[in-house]
Amino acid sequence: MAGTIQAVRGMNDVLPGETALWHWFEDTARNVFGQYGYRNIRTPIVEKTELFVRGIGEVTDIVEKEMYSFDDHGEMLSLRPEGTAPTVRAALEHNLLYDGPKRLWYSGPLFRHERPQKGRYRQYHTFGAEALGFAGPDIDVEQLVMVGRLWKRLGLSGMTLELNSIGTSDERQAFRTQLIAHFERHFKLLDDDAKRRLHSNPL
Repeated sequence: MAGTIQAVRGMNDVLPGETALWHWFEDTARNVFGQYGYRNIRTPIVEKTELFVRGIGEVTDIVEKEMYSFDDHGEMLSLRPEGTAPTVRAALEHNLLYDGPKRLWYSGPLFRHERPQKGRYRQYHTFGAEALGFAGPDIDVEQLVMVGRLWKRLGLSGMTLELNSIGTSDERQAFRTQLIAHFERHFKLLDDDAKRRLHSNPL
């Protein structure tokens, strides 16, 4: 039909025939997260742009190229591109840690302005978990076990968990210095973005 308005490319409708699967996944995730003491937190879809600039880093693809940002009467706002920064902001703003560490989970749509392709959309949906105020690595293990249990409940098989570490602060600083030195020796091979970020965000 001529003149029909369609959804924005990369932002998809979830039709009634598909929602039962969404409900099953969401119910399963909520159940598993709840068994580990994680409680739901819901943050706004729109946040101050500064939150993501500070939380993600000013010299990153997400902040420089992918955020949906706009000027709202002199205040820069953005559709949230990820869920960690809003969760931490809410915890700090409302002093949620006053009586001890908190296990929180969130879900909902996130937005990144990138070229839509299979499996990567401009609006996508996430479930995430944040454990705030815990000092040791045991909380990381807890989350890995929790996600493993979620995978089993969802009936996923053939999954492989790969772990990586960026080391301690001192180790990262030493690696950063070596990385910059390496790329300075090959400076002519870098594209414009890499040259610009070499000293501000080489990692």
